[in-house]
Amino acid sequence: MAIIYTENDEYHVRKPYSLEPDVTNKLFEPYSLGDISLSNRVVMAPLTRSRAVEGLVPNPLAALYYGQRATAGLIITEATQVSEMAQGYQNTPGLYTAEQIAGWRKVTDAVHDAGGKIFVQLWHVGRVSHSDLLGGKAPVAPSAIKAETMSFVNNSFVPTSMPRALELSEIPDVIESFRSTARNAIEAGFDGVEVHGANGYLLDQFSKDGSNHRTDAYGGSIENRARLLLDVTKAVVDEIGAGRTGIRLSPVTPANGISDSNPQPLFNYITEQLDGLKLAYLHVIEGATGGPRDNAPFDFGALRSRFHGTYIANNGYDLALADKALAANDADLVAFGRAFIANPDLVARLKSGASLTDLDQATLYGGGEKGYTDYPFMTSDA
Repeated sequence: MAIIYTENDEYHVRKPYSLEPDVTNKLFEPYSLGDISLSNRVVMAPLTRSRAVEGLVPNPLAALYYGQRATAGLIITEATQVSEMAQGYQNTPGLYTAEQIAGWRKVTDAVHDAGGKIFVQLWHVGRVSHSDLLGGKAPVAPSAIKAETMSFVNNSFVPTSMPRALELSEIPDVIESFRSTARNAIEAGFDGVEVHGANGYLLDQFSKDGSNHRTDAYGGSIENRARLLLDVTKAVVDEIGAGRTGIRLSPVTPANGISDSNPQPLFNYITEQLDGLKLAYLHVIEGATGGPRDNAPFDFGALRSRFHGTYIANNGYDLALADKALAANDADLVAFGRAFIANPDLVARLKSGASLTDLDQATLYGGGEKGYTDYPFMTSDA
C-alpha cells in the first residue's frame, strides 16, 4: 500500500506498490491518452467535497487525498471555479488566483510523486448558485429561468437564487475565464483540463432548450445553443493544446433541473464538432439514473461512433460492467466516482476482487480529515 507520511507539515505520498497489467482484463492495461501515458484505464471521476479553505484555496489535506488515489490511471479533480461568479456551493476551490494556483501545485506534486496523472475539471455553475456566494449578485444564466435545485451555502442546502440572463457582450469574458484558468492549470502542474459541460451547469444550460430561451447567436437552433460550449472548448485547446483537453457531457442526466426536448440530435452535433477538435477525450455520463446506458431512448453508441478519440464511460460502472464495455469497444476508459471516496486503493481492490468500503454520507461535504483522508487501505493479506 502507499505509505503516507508528513515532513515539515507537508503531506507526501511514497510511490505505491506496482500493479502489473492483468492480461484477462483490459481495465488494468496501460493506455496512451492524448499527450500522456496512463498506467491503467481506471479514471477517478470528479467529486465535489466542499473542503476549500480561505480564498477558495484547496484544503492542505487535498494533497494527501488525491495522492492516496494516485494508482488511478487518471484522476479528474473536483469541479473548480474559473471565476468568482462561477461558484455555486460553499467551500469549492477556484483556480483563478495566485494563491489557488499555489495550493493546487501541492496537489499535483503529490500525485506526480506517487506516479499518477491528474486533470482539473474547470467549472462555471451558471444559475446553480445563490446570491450569498456571489457578493449579493444574481447568478448568471443563458435565460432568466430559475434552477429547480439546491445550493450549499451557509452550511446548509437552500434553493438557488433567481438568475439573470447574460448579456451578449458578457459572453467573451466567460470564454476568456476558461482560457485563462486552463493556462493557470498548466502553471499549477496539471497534466491537462476537463471542461465541465455536464450536469446542468452553465455550458449545459446554454446547450439545452429547457434552460436556454435566447433568440441571439447563442440561442434557438442546435448550432446556436451549442456555440458557447464549443467556443469555450476551442479557447482551451488554443491555450494548452488538444492533447491536454477533455470535456464531460451528460446528454440525459436531469441534474440541477436541466432538460432538453430532443437531446439526440443536439449531442450528435456537439460530439461531431468536438471530434474535429481532436480532444484528448470525451467523458460521457451515460444515463439519467442507475447503471450504464440505462436510458434506452438515447443512443450513446451514436456518440461513441462520432468521436474518434478516447471515450470515457461513466455512470454506475462496476468491475464486471467496465470489463464488458472495454471488451465490446464501447469505451476506452471507465470512470468510477463514489467508490473512490471510500476506497483510496480502488484499483488494487478491483484487481484483487477485495470488498469495497462503504462511504460515510455524513462526511461527503465539508469538514476535515474524517471521511476524506482517513479511509483505510487494504491490509497486506486482503
